[in-house]
Amino acid sequence: MLDVVFEDVVAFSLDENALHAWYESVASKESKVFGDVTIIFCSDDYLLAVNREHLNHDYYTDIITFDYSDLPLVSGDLFISVDRVRDNANQFNVSFEHELHRVIIHGFLHLCGYLDKSDDDALLMRSKEDFALGLIGFK
Repeated sequence: MLDVVFEDVVAFSLDENALHAWYESVASKESKVFGDVTIIFCSDDYLLAVNREHLNHDYYTDIITFDYSDLPLVSGDLFISVDRVRDNANQFNVSFEHELHRVIIHGFLHLCGYLDKSDDDALLMRSKEDFALGLIGFK
C-alpha cells in the first residue's frame, strides 16, 4: 500500500496509482515485494527537524528514509523536502517533476537495500535510479 502525506507544504497533484504501479514494477525487477510505503512531502524546516531529532544531523537534505523492510518485503517512510527538490531541479537544470521522481525512487531503492555512501554504491544507486526513471519516460 502507498500512502502520500503533505506536512507543512501545499499539496500538489501526484498520480498515486501510477506511482504505486511504478513502485511495484521496480520492486518486481529487484525481486522484492512492495509492502507499505508512506511518502511524506514536507518543507526544509520540517525535514531539518526530523533530521535533528532522529539522526542528530543539523543540515538540510532532500530525503530521509526510514526503512522498515523485512526483505523481500519493502516497507518504510520517505520524508521528502519539496524545497530541496525544487532547488535541486534548478541547480541540475531538470524539471521539478523529474527531480521529484528521482528523489522518490532514490528512497525506494534504499528500501530495496541499496546504499549510497561509497563512490561505488553511489554509482550503482544512480544507475538504478536512471533505469527506474526510464520506466516512466524520464531520460
